[in-house]
Amino acid sequence: MRSSNPVFSRRGFSRDNGGYAGFDAQQQAGNPYATNPYATNPYAVDPQTGAPVAAVRTNAMTMDDVVSRTAMTLGTVVLTAVLAWVALPVDPANIGKSYGIAIGSALVAMVLALIQTFKSKPAPALIIGYAAFEGVFLGVISAATSTYISPGVVVQAVLGTMCVFAAVLFAYKMRWIRVTRRFYGFVMAAAMGFMLLMVANLLFSVFGGGDGLGFRSGGLGILFGIVGVILGACFLALDFKQVEDGVTYGAPREESWLAAFGLTMTLVWIYLELLRLFQILSGDD
Repeated sequence: MRSSNPVFSRRGFSRDNGGYAGFDAQQQAGNPYATNPYATNPYAVDPQTGAPVAAVRTNAMTMDDVVSRTAMTLGTVVLTAVLAWVALPVDPANIGKSYGIAIGSALVAMVLALIQTFKSKPAPALIIGYAAFEGVFLGVISAATSTYISPGVVVQAVLGTMCVFAAVLFAYKMRWIRVTRRFYGFVMAAAMGFMLLMVANLLFSVFGGGDGLGFRSGGLGILFGIVGVILGACFLALDFKQVEDGVTYGAPREESWLAAFGLTMTLVWIYLELLRLFQILSGDD
């Protein structure tokens, strides 16, 4: 089972239909003794019964590892967002410069994310760097939104993001959400369609002016904002599944950085979608 998150999609934890589970299905090839290369040692046996016993791994990922790494990455996002909000003015005389810095930070964050995605191992420096630059972008955008639209919009988006996270986590733990191949395929198809429409809207906006095809304003903007939040919630469910499998089947501890990276990207997605949605609902699209 693969995550929609590009970090997990490349090197995610997997659970195939045949019951084989592990950090990467390719690592199971040629091993006739175990369904998961981290779960058991085919040569370790119980001295009394002669049955195979599970190997004790001292460097396996735990839920505490995921929580601490996620706290670090999200903390970096929040810290740099606050600093950007305070240090980069969004008054009419300086807003152009602030927007330029925000766009540049977003591009740097995207490059760092792509580099990490295609690396063979997680690099904490790249992940923290991504979080820092992403925070600068969010800080400027949030400050501008709060200044020129409504001071309550940012608070609403933050609280909304927290509520979505808590609701999806609760639903996942209660098994109301079941991540299957069909669920994964539906989410991926919907996400690709959503992104293609947003890219088309952006291109029409750049060359035609205004909001392009109107997908990010008015009634259509509200509809696509809700769809974006729902997709973000689905991404969270997929990410929770990957984290659960990684902990259960003994992924290396360093992979907790990738879990934190993926969760951070998904939460940023949800926040931006909610910020845009509340902006439209406030009457200024």
